[in-house]
Parts: sequence; C-alpha cells; structure tokens
Amino acid sequence: MVVVRDLEASLRFYRDGLGLDVLQDRQVDGDWPALFGAPGRRVRAVFLGDAGVPDDHDGVLELNVFDGDVPDGPPPAPPMTGFFLLSFFVDIEATLSRLAALGLGGPPRRVSQSTPRGTITLATVRDPDGLLILLTPGSITRSV
Repeated sequence: MVVVRDLEASLRFYRDGLGLDVLQDRQVDGDWPALFGAPGRRVRAVFLGDAGVPDDHDGVLELNVFDGDVPDGPPPAPPMTGFFLLSFFVDIEATLSRLAALGLGGPPRRVSQSTPRGTITLATVRDPDGLLILLTPGSITRSV
C-alpha cells in the first residue's frame, strides 16, 4: 500500500506511465484512525496490477487516499533500513518514453550491469510523491 497525495497524478504515473491496469477502485469505511492512525474513517483504495494475471494478491499495488490531511513523508534519501523502493519488471525504454511524454518520473538514472546471462540496463525514476521506483527489464538483453 502506498498512501498518495494526488491520486490522479499517481494514476497517470503507475497506470499511464508504467502500464499497470486498474483492478479495483473502491471507497472503504473503517476504523482507520485506530488501525493506522489515519485522519479519517474513509479511504479510497485503487488496486493496480496486471489484469492478465489471476488475482492472488502477488504483484498488486494498492494506492490509498485517506479523507483528511495526511502529512508528507520524509524527503527522498539514499538507502537506509526500512522501506526503500518499489520494483517493476517492464520494457524500460518504452516505459521511460511514456513517462517522459507524460512529464513524469523526473530525469531517469540508468546503469548497465553485466550478469552471467547477459547485460541488463536498470533505471530509477520517482513517482509523484517522491517514492523511488526501480525499472527492471522483463527480459535480459544478450551480450553479442
């Protein structure tokens, strides 16, 4: 679950930029103040993933917007203990092109890395709330 500031901006990033499908979009009332320390009892939960994969809750990203004011998280930082990033297997060049066309993700950082199976390129971008997103290729490019 990722709590977001602007759901529409986050949907543009994850749905339109990364290519995830909206699996569910619902309003849920609950005692979120007691369970999470949330500011209100209502949350809009949007579940994203691959519509072609059976729903077994693996690989599903849940975006949440709580009613009431939720403070911004800490500024992006280098690796430390605790939550660090989300990783997605994608066509990196196509994904970076979509994000650039949408004006999202910021300047990507890229590295090429040799592995026993070939060379892969990895990239990182930031979601609209500053969360670090690792883009990993869906398949490895073979060295020639």
